[in-house]
Amino acid sequence: MRKKIVAGNWKMNLDLQEGIALAKELNEALTAEKPNCDVVICTPFIHLASVASVLDANLIGLGAENCADKEKGAYTGEVSAKMVKSTGAQYVILGHSERREYYKETPEILKEKVLLALANGLKVIFCIGESLEEREANKQNEVVKAELEGSVFNLSAEDFAKIVIAYEPIWAIGTGKTATAEQAEEIHAYIRGCVAEKYGAEVAENTSILYGGSCKASNAPELFAKPDIDGGLIGGASLKCADFKGIIDAWKK
Repeated sequence: MRKKIVAGNWKMNLDLQEGIALAKELNEALTAEKPNCDVVICTPFIHLASVASVLDANLIGLGAENCADKEKGAYTGEVSAKMVKSTGAQYVILGHSERREYYKETPEILKEKVLLALANGLKVIFCIGESLEEREANKQNEVVKAELEGSVFNLSAEDFAKIVIAYEPIWAIGTGKTATAEQAEEIHAYIRGCVAEKYGAEVAENTSILYGGSCKASNAPELFAKPDIDGGLIGGASLKCADFKGIIDAWKK
């Protein structure tokens, strides 16, 4: 059975003290009431080591929001996959649309990041998705397929098994727009088909594909009920314990 996952992406929010407080609150809430899925929080680099020390790793996984495309060396301001791993993190988000757009991360750069993350024992939450313009031109399928081919379809089946895919319709991030559950299911099924074509049905069946586009407690049950949606990559709603837990609890409905 593939894993059901709800992952939080804090983005550039919360100072260190606020981050530790939120991590503790989440840990307590999920200790009191065990989740019915895997839970991961992905925090800014400065939070990782401190947050790792307050989380029960059996309850909540920890991830970074990015890592460098170089192993080590004279790259001022960069944080390597090895450094991320050394904090106690198990995951890293790569290929987020914000990184692609604002920081001009290309498929080649992302390919390097993925390889370094895997070489350092991190699981990768790899983001793909189309813009509004691409969706309106009905190009969403070719966009997501090209993003997979550009950065992760070079992996062996064994390494690909350590990839979680997050589909994020860029037009539905932080806009309040959400893909309908049917739209989301349709493209998730297509993505799973691409994986099956490349790696075979068994690998495709075991790949978790998360939805990441303005998912909240109110729409999570409908999204998560779809056969090819295995959870969510959650932005704004992961910054408050009650909001995030509301989405996690959607797996109990």
